[in-house]
Amino acid sequence: MSTVLSSTITRLVIAALLGGIIGLERELHHKPAGLRTNMFICFGAAMFTILSDQLAMEHPGDHTRIAAQIIPGIGFIGAGSILHSRGSVTGLTTAATLFVVASVGMAAGGGLYLTAVFATGLILVALALLGNVERRFSLKSVSLNYEVTGESLETTIAELNRILEAEQQRMQNVHVAGAPGHYRVIFSVDCSGDEQDELKLLLEESTVFSGVATLGATEHE
Repeated sequence: MSTVLSSTITRLVIAALLGGIIGLERELHHKPAGLRTNMFICFGAAMFTILSDQLAMEHPGDHTRIAAQIIPGIGFIGAGSILHSRGSVTGLTTAATLFVVASVGMAAGGGLYLTAVFATGLILVALALLGNVERRFSLKSVSLNYEVTGESLETTIAELNRILEAEQQRMQNVHVAGAPGHYRVIFSVDCSGDEQDELKLLLEESTVFSGVATLGATEHE
């Protein structure tokens, strides 16, 4: 009994540590699923894997039945982290991370320590290094927020539509404020690094706008 208990505790501790390491990387990058979320998922997957095996020893049945339900369960949680907004999709990397973190927990729960550690290292490399490569070569699109001002709202909107249509882009999350003679239009556009520079140049060259400002960017996962 003491041997079984020691092995169980070891598996759970390793699962919590590995999930925590991945979660810490996500937390440092301010992602929705951070330290606690990834740790709990990894720990829970290991726990269910252990329970699936232990309960099958005491009661006749398929010892993989409980563990098999982890996959659709994690899929449900991952689906909740994916957001759809006017053709834009965010949260895919978060959902995929939760999915593989659960697999790390299952490996730890099954006693496959080397596999779990190797998978954790590979996940961290993919999240850190590949993310930097995508940003460096502008492979990943971002949602860039702009603010333009103009004297006429109709003329300002028409000019924005003309420029964006020429660039095969469209406005999202449009907000209008101001009064006659001074209108402010705030909107976002999904584009890559090269497209950002081109779009900002076209906006600044337009004689319709009295001012153009960039309000920041949100990186898609």
